[in-house]
Amino acid sequence: MTKQAIRTTMAASDWALLGLLSVVWGGSFLFVGVAVGELPPLTIVAARVALAAVALLIVLRVMGSSLPRGPRIWGAFLIMGLLNNMIPFTLIVWAQGHIPSGLASILNATTPLFTVIVAHCLTPDEPMTARRLAGVLVGFSGVVVMLGGAALKAFDTGILAQCAVMGAALSYAFASVFGRRFKAWGVAPVTIAAGQVTMSSLVLVPASLSLDRPWSLPAPGLSVIVSIVALALVSTAFAYILFFRLLARTGATNTGLVTFLIPVSAILFGTLLLGEALEPRQIAGMALIAAGLVVLDGRVFGGWKPSGRAAARPGSR
Repeated sequence: MTKQAIRTTMAASDWALLGLLSVVWGGSFLFVGVAVGELPPLTIVAARVALAAVALLIVLRVMGSSLPRGPRIWGAFLIMGLLNNMIPFTLIVWAQGHIPSGLASILNATTPLFTVIVAHCLTPDEPMTARRLAGVLVGFSGVVVMLGGAALKAFDTGILAQCAVMGAALSYAFASVFGRRFKAWGVAPVTIAAGQVTMSSLVLVPASLSLDRPWSLPAPGLSVIVSIVALALVSTAFAYILFFRLLARTGATNTGLVTFLIPVSAILFGTLLLGEALEPRQIAGMALIAAGLVVLDGRVFGGWKPSGRAAARPGSR
């Protein structure tokens, strides 16, 4: 079978897939926003990864593949699940109990900024350049604007929730760097996705049963149940499939454009369906973060020519 070549320019169908992926991942903030009103964060995350694991294992079976064996690979799946699912999902879900979903999505978009820093510190082939440093500084200035002067006076729950989302973004950054080893081991991307959510399930489901005792909680409403199922099957399992299909067709740099689009769909969902509104300083902060990502991406300064490697990661929302 001939290997499909990666296109450096994106066709209309690629842009359609990119837009669909941004809506699917942006929708995760909507689904969490609905569910967090009735269920504790750990239960939401456990249900998300467990249902996604079942779906992705079925996909692997249909593809004629299976999860690899051996303690090394399963240890790596555990670490990847910790960095790419358990920590960030839990932090974001908890944060969305205290801040709007749109704001959470904007702060989550700082992941590429953190990835540049982590990659510079932990890898030999992705050093910090002047352009990358400029992008990081501009992007994080947006975070400072969004936090505002109130953060210097009182470290309240809202500020802590925003910091939690940035903690999730930092965890995603470590996952991006750690996940590079799977390519060297020859593990297929969809297998990585299935392996990490499977390991996440094996940790989070017992933790949720022990700590939250979900059977003792009031029965959630239909909208919450639908949101949990959609979060798992649409914004996790289906999102992984979309992501890897787009990655194979257009490369990491083009696929990384989804970072710019996710807050747009998340904010629209939050505004239209959850009645949320962003403050002017949050909009200004979003603009600065977007500007930092543009500088980091570099294509505006290079005639919109992909620059090779990018910090695209194997699905994390």
